[in-house]
Amino acid sequence: MALDERIITQAILDRWHQKFRESLDVDVCIVGGGPSGLVAGSFLAGWGYKVSLYERKLSVGGGMWGGGMMLNEIVVQEEARGVLEAFGIPCRPYMDGYHCVDSVYCVTSLAARACEAGLRIWNLMSVEDVVMRDDRVTGLVINWSAVETARLHVDPLTVSCRFCVDTTGHACELVHVVERKVPGKLHTPTGKLEGEKSLWAEKAEQLTLENTREVFPGVYVAGMAANATFGGPRMGPIFGGMLLSGKKVAECIRDRLVSERGPT
Repeated sequence: MALDERIITQAILDRWHQKFRESLDVDVCIVGGGPSGLVAGSFLAGWGYKVSLYERKLSVGGGMWGGGMMLNEIVVQEEARGVLEAFGIPCRPYMDGYHCVDSVYCVTSLAARACEAGLRIWNLMSVEDVVMRDDRVTGLVINWSAVETARLHVDPLTVSCRFCVDTTGHACELVHVVERKVPGKLHTPTGKLEGEKSLWAEKAEQLTLENTREVFPGVYVAGMAANATFGGPRMGPIFGGMLLSGKKVAECIRDRLVSERGPT
């Protein structure tokens, strides 16, 4: 069969625009494609909700790819082993309460399961603002990451959602936008972004789950962004809290959607 370059281009354009049109109004938008974002998106999509995930980089996975200091192995505590099992990811016991996982295998498996569940992943896209109605965030303002990097003056587009989740890690990029531009205060002790504290693995893993919650009407935080928003410490290359946080935020949003709309 002879190949026609025009048809190849046409196929990409047609299929991409079809996906994008179908994703202009969704239940949940997730900002950041690290482990907590992938887990949250996978669970929500698997429960039948329309979910989009925006990642400014070429690939998803966040800091998990590099393991600890570019040694591509990560540690997961016993409490999070069930999340890995739910995604079909094997882990190897190291000693009581500690399990090791190949970081590359873990990232690729999380991403594959999320796509299979129906999560729409939009890579090379940045979220530069939010859409505001009254006292609630109702959508995201998006642009190509290349536009942001080159500092070009190109107007963005918007997407609508019922809830959005900041899983951008240490940077808390979505929360920073809300704090700076949206009227009102965050649901933190000071009403502002509290900032990340120095490394304390045990405390950080505990607080990652406690801090996974709604920080502003329509905006949730999960993963490292939850700790950085509410003033918790960082945890280093142990990822159980990230996985559990992704599952928790998915459950929190599902409960809100069910209470407001009924089951899917």
